[in-house]
Amino acid sequence: MSDTAERLTVGQQAPGFTMRDENDRDVSLSDYLGQKVVVYFYPAANTPGCTTEACDFRDNINSLKGAGYQVLGVSKDTPDVLKGFAEAQGLNFPLLSDPDFAVHRAYGAYGEKSLYGKTVTGVLRSTFVVDEGGMISQALYNVKATGHVASLRKKLKIDA
Repeated sequence: MSDTAERLTVGQQAPGFTMRDENDRDVSLSDYLGQKVVVYFYPAANTPGCTTEACDFRDNINSLKGAGYQVLGVSKDTPDVLKGFAEAQGLNFPLLSDPDFAVHRAYGAYGEKSLYGKTVTGVLRSTFVVDEGGMISQALYNVKATGHVASLRKKLKIDA
């Protein structure tokens, strides 16, 4: 049996969630009903690719928020680790803890992938855009850490 979760598609209802943030507070997708939300999944805080991606979101947060988008980052890391990551990198959006990968799996962001020529099971770097009504409007799997936010802004027609 494969550990790869089923992928979400545009037009589906976004799976609901409640996770602890870097300040050890509950954050739910339903908190953002009526707003557009970018939910991105990354393998681990304080790693080179994940730091690049997080800082890219940080550096583009004004244009994203200006276009009406909230950003939420999700990883397996504990709230303590997320707090250190957010502080070290000056991150200006919530980071959410999914230690058992339940939300990763619900979004199809956990499963088999190729890593250095080997098939492994782990986090699939993925980004989802959820519209004001809680529906998936973008489902982007296996994104690259570098240049991803610029690509996302282009898809969302957001200028710098």
